[in-house]
Amino acid sequence: MMIDLHTHTIFSDGELTPSELVRRAKVNGYTAIALTDHADFTNLEFLLEGAKKARYLEEGYDISVLAGVEITHVPPKYIAKLARMAKEKGAEIVVVHGESPIEPVAPGTNLAAVRCEDVDILAHPGFITEEEARLAAASGICLEITARYGHNVTNGHVARTAKETGARLVVDTDTHSPEDLINDEKARAIARGSGLSKEEAMAALHNSKDLLSSILKKRK
Repeated sequence: MMIDLHTHTIFSDGELTPSELVRRAKVNGYTAIALTDHADFTNLEFLLEGAKKARYLEEGYDISVLAGVEITHVPPKYIAKLARMAKEKGAEIVVVHGESPIEPVAPGTNLAAVRCEDVDILAHPGFITEEEARLAAASGICLEITARYGHNVTNGHVARTAKETGARLVVDTDTHSPEDLINDEKARAIARGSGLSKEEAMAALHNSKDLLSSILKKRK
């Protein structure tokens, strides 16, 4: 079943309220979804307050709803501090907006993210280097294979670099609109399309399951 650890709502640049997004995810066969709106120092508390309130949907729709953020276009030297703040204020998952080739992300963002113990996923990391991927592997930070148009142009490079360095992969949608949501079958196809074997694609999906399990255990 689909586990998606990178999505957006109207609280950043998404089109749906949390309840709309979660309901549509459930209809698409999701068992878990993370609300990870774009965050910096100006809106961190606001985003996490709303995301945590959205957990009321878990019982109503039988789906896990994770409160998180995507640290976005923050100068590299501040990423570790903001990630720590996010976890201290209740973020269950911290994603960092990687150096996608279609956005002017500051050079050094990938490196700063993979050096940070409070980061869980480096999203669409573009032409990530082997050094950065090895640091991610050592830190247990997952690299993202993305379904998002534009960001996905480097999926092949990300998958290849992860395989060469032992970095873990996850498959996420970076959903902004209803049509961005996918099912488990589509997630496997995206992983295979990045150059992963059937077994490697399944391992990437299982990494999301492992990360989810770790997060839910911390709630108890």
